[in-house]
Amino acid sequence: MIKTILVHVDGGAAQDSRLRAAALLANAFDAHLVGSADTGIGWLDYALLTGAVAATTAGPDFDILRGGARARLDGFEDAARRLGVTSFEARLVEDEARYALLLQSRYADLVVLSRGAQADPAQPMRARALPDHMALHGPRPVLVVPPDYADAPLPGTAVVGWDGGMQAIAAIAAALPLLVRADVVRLVLVNPEAQGELHGEQPGADMALYLARHGARVDVVVERTRATVGAALMGLARDCGAGLMVTGAYGHGRYREWMLGGVTRELLERARAPLLLAH
Repeated sequence: MIKTILVHVDGGAAQDSRLRAAALLANAFDAHLVGSADTGIGWLDYALLTGAVAATTAGPDFDILRGGARARLDGFEDAARRLGVTSFEARLVEDEARYALLLQSRYADLVVLSRGAQADPAQPMRARALPDHMALHGPRPVLVVPPDYADAPLPGTAVVGWDGGMQAIAAIAAALPLLVRADVVRLVLVNPEAQGELHGEQPGADMALYLARHGARVDVVVERTRATVGAALMGLARDCGAGLMVTGAYGHGRYREWMLGGVTRELLERARAPLLLAH
């Protein structure tokens, strides 16, 4: 079940769309909504940058940062009331967003962020990379909301990418509370022959049965194409008017661990429906 939802509050241009999605889910699941705003820097960071002596007299600087974060949280609380959320709270964290969210996500069922490539260009690059960081390093699934989302049914029709891999299993397990509420789940296998040993004699049949036993209404879609996996998934989602996409988050090796795999990167940059990722 989804009972605690964590949403990033940064005051950027994409904030309204992700708050709408987070509020819709909070209302649907009778969940508690946590709005997290950060100062962007912690005391230790400030001390390392300016020297311990300067840090002891940095009260006015931090007061400015705190004041800005509190103002953003006031706006979050107003929006939560306006959107009909009955249980919510605002949290201010003196740290960078990525560390603040990683810590708080341990105690949430879902983290709601905005699509990185279309996030507010006025925000720092590290803030725009939040979906990447949280998808690969966070302990909870991440729902990445496009900037033009506006109260569309969620999940509505769900498009689920299935390749038999562990990341896809993690994403499906995380998305189960949403998938059982979907009008229909389109379980999509793109060129499954390439992973024949993971699919069995009837690609998709076993996962479809697993989902059906949980109460989901499932159609198996086998797509054979020369397009990329990401493009194939997005094309199917567009054609069926999907309200949710679900896929595993894939990353490169440790020496480039900040980089996402090609399919995940493509979906994060271009998906027009909310995208649920888990690693």
